[in-house]
Amino acid sequence: MSNLPAPISQDGSDQHDTQVASVGLPQTAPRSTGKPNSLNVPLYMQRNGNKVLVRRPKRKDDGALKGLARWFVANQIGQSPYFVSWSLDLKLTSTGLSCNLVALLFLAHSMPRAREYTSKFFTLSYYNQNTGKYFLGGDDWYLIAFFIVVLTGLRAGIMEYVLAPFARAKGVHKKKDIVRFSEQGWLLVYYSFFWPLGVYIYRTSTYYLSLHDLWKEWPNREMDGLMKAYTLAQLSFYLQLLIVINIEERRKDHWQMFSHHIVTSTLIYAAYREGHTRVGNLILVLMDVVDIFLPFAKCLKYLGYKTICDVMFAVFMVTWFIARHIFFPMAIYSVWAHTLIYMNGCFYGRELDGPHPPPANDTWLYIARPLWDTDAPVCFNHNFRNGFFGMLFFLQILTVMWFYLIIRVAIKVIKGGSAEDTRSDDEADDLEDPDEYVYEEAQPLEEEVGADEIDLKSWERRVARGKRSTTATGVSLPGHSDRKELLGRIGCEKQVD
Repeated sequence: MSNLPAPISQDGSDQHDTQVASVGLPQTAPRSTGKPNSLNVPLYMQRNGNKVLVRRPKRKDDGALKGLARWFVANQIGQSPYFVSWSLDLKLTSTGLSCNLVALLFLAHSMPRAREYTSKFFTLSYYNQNTGKYFLGGDDWYLIAFFIVVLTGLRAGIMEYVLAPFARAKGVHKKKDIVRFSEQGWLLVYYSFFWPLGVYIYRTSTYYLSLHDLWKEWPNREMDGLMKAYTLAQLSFYLQLLIVINIEERRKDHWQMFSHHIVTSTLIYAAYREGHTRVGNLILVLMDVVDIFLPFAKCLKYLGYKTICDVMFAVFMVTWFIARHIFFPMAIYSVWAHTLIYMNGCFYGRELDGPHPPPANDTWLYIARPLWDTDAPVCFNHNFRNGFFGMLFFLQILTVMWFYLIIRVAIKVIKGGSAEDTRSDDEADDLEDPDEYVYEEAQPLEEEVGADEIDLKSWERRVARGKRSTTATGVSLPGHSDRKELLGRIGCEKQVD
């Protein structure tokens, strides 16, 4: 500890009789580490000049990337002279950043010369006036990007300004429980909208309750506007989850969830580009229904309704088993047994001229080429079927693993416990060692004041009451609170207990 600057006692006074002139939020990576024997190690360390080191608990996964993420969040909305928890800061950043991007986009759209380009962010592309349907192409990524920004802003805004205040009003006071309630509430809101929409599309379709009709009239590369908007919005949601799951605190099933989002995003995108939106709609309906009951059960748990939570958890289990282990395997079986009956060969161009045999000198690449080349031939054969079947089967393996953990919860309830989802318990409780700390540099936040504005008596009263004040003006140093949710959430499905 001899290489550290002069310590400042916890009552805010410099042990070397030097006052700290200005403080700010931590910005840089930890400067030094130590393992003190008790909590008596100073909360703050003074550096040369107007800078201060702030003590915080060391986390096992602290590193350059986490420091960069911490810096990014702190600088998105500007620094605050008061410490704001990472979770709250991240939500405010998400909301502000999303609103700013959308506002700038609409501002650019108001310029006539830019509308040719900005309109791609707001509207469905490739409308065919002859058929009244929509084709697909590279311009769809503009709308996907817009959906990702909007979903991020909606999630952050609803969590912070609707769900979190509601939880507090219902008597939820722990910060961790408020955050988790808000996460699950957002999932409930999202799936309560998109699952009924998917059911409506499925119910009014020509392939309703018919596995064979899923594959007829392929390739269906043109679709109505509702189907296209639904598919692109769902793809945007899972792409957002892929980004966010690597920013949040990792849970015990992080890699299972990451694999799930990879497979789901790939399947949705491939189904959209290869003309399989029918089976894509069916699989999303089967998967999304359980994501209504589970968040609802968790919200009831955080609100203290244990009995209703257990009942809803039982409904969730039954729904999971029927949708994901009866109907979903039926769809997987249909991929293996029925696809080659109705689909075989290659179709060329937007007019879908075919079927033609696949290219003789292009064994596998021709199958994947439509994913990035709109004018490439769309093909289906036993190779495509095997790959499609393999990805769906892998998804089924993941759901079986999760259902095993769900059964463990059910057994616990039968034995007299409460329904708590053990699939993704938060590992944050294990990330902190109460005897190990790091020091971060607090960047100055300076403000010029006159001598008459310095309230020394008020500062003396604060010191007398034992409050941690570090400036002659009574500004409190940030960063010494317990930060179990330092990494917060920006917009993803969070599996929590």
